[in-house]
Order: sequence, then C-alpha cells, then structure tokens
Amino acid sequence: MDREQRLAETFVELADTLTDDFDVIDFLQVLAARCVELLDVAAAGIMLADQGGSLMTVAASDERARLLELFEIQNDEGPCRDCYRLGAAVVNVDLHGARERWPHFTPQAIAKGFSSANAVPLRLRSQVVGSLNLFHAGTGGLGSGELRLAQALADAATIGILQQRTIHRTEVVAGQLQAALTSRIIIEQAKGVLAERLKISTDDAFEMLRGAARHRNRLLSDLARDVASGSADAAELLIPARVKGSEPR
Repeated sequence: MDREQRLAETFVELADTLTDDFDVIDFLQVLAARCVELLDVAAAGIMLADQGGSLMTVAASDERARLLELFEIQNDEGPCRDCYRLGAAVVNVDLHGARERWPHFTPQAIAKGFSSANAVPLRLRSQVVGSLNLFHAGTGGLGSGELRLAQALADAATIGILQQRTIHRTEVVAGQLQAALTSRIIIEQAKGVLAERLKISTDDAFEMLRGAARHRNRLLSDLARDVASGSADAAELLIPARVKGSEPR
C-alpha cells in the first residue's frame, strides 16, 4: 500500500467516530501508530488534559514513548507540556542542545535513543485538549510538509473527539476526557497483569488486550477492567473469540 493510500485511509479512520461504541483510547492509539507509519518519526505519544488542566498520557506507539510521557508529567517539563501550555507547536528541538530547557527530560529521552522531538497541539480553534509528541532517532527533525501533516492529523483527531457531543460545552468535553484518563489507568493495570502472568512485554500485553477486545466486540477499557479485577483470566485472551454462528450444533 503506497503512502498516499495509507494517508487517505488514516483520515477516514480518524473521521469514523459517530458510533455508539466509540472508544477514545483505541482511537488515539490508532493516531499514535499512524504517525509512526506516515511521518519520519521513531515513536509517538499523546497526552490529554483532565478537568483540572493537568496532562495525562493516554496513548503511545511503544513503551519508550509511554515512559517518556510519564516522565514529562512527573517532572513538569518537556515538549508535550510546553506545547499544551503555549497552545502552539514545539518544532524540531535538538535534544542534545536542550539540557537547559528540559534538564530532567532530555537525558531520559537521549538514553532511550531519541535525538530530537516535536509536539503539536490537539486543538479546535482556540480550544486545546492535549498534545501529540513525535520523537526522532536522528537529528534534523521534520520538514515543513510533514509538520503540516502532523498538525492535520492532530486536528482531525481533536474534531473526532469533540464531535461525539452535540453540545460542545467545556464541562461536557472535560467529562469525556476525564473518563478516558480513568480508563487509561485501568488499561495500564491490565497490561501489568497480563505481562506478569504470561511472561511477556508490556507492549505485547497491550496488543493482546487490544486484539482480544476487538475480537470480542468489547470496549478496550471494559475488558481491561475485567482483566485487572481478575474476572477475565489472562490465558483466555490467547483464545480467539468464536465467530457468531460458528458454535457447534
């Protein structure tokens, strides 16, 4: 599949949110994965703001990006945090020259194999609900065309989130995002349970959990809650759900 076709399919995916079973965590996970596919980046992560305006990580292309975003939050510094607070993109920052700007974040990012970073806001007009982090293994960063594409993807995702509501009041949007942040905590707990019980990486645990939710036509957060609470056995997720109508007679 060529890049143009994949890009078109991605925008269709980001527009397909008017469904009863819309899952904002899975939706943003798709965005993170597509950014790595379509842009010259090694990893991507997404943060959303809670009701109090504090950022929390909700999606990441891999475990490195997720841990870096948690580090940003814990130390209140980094590209995603600056992007959200300014409401503007943080463009092509050479991490080797950013130690004064982000003294705690920069060494961690370099240690994980990244050399430069970008962040673009998740925004609709003047309303900023979060930010998208883009990490590079090499120097040089993104070109102007790729930066425009990154912002377009972030804008499409923001519209996808907000169009779920017929009344776009701040309180309604904040409530939806708060529910997503709460779901993310449960998903992280479920990942840990699966990783420990099945002796696999947390990245593999997440893909297993996500695949099982899709096969069973369940919300990712609902299945994660069952796994975290112990009501869904970890080993059962290795068995694909029966296709409706295929049960033995």
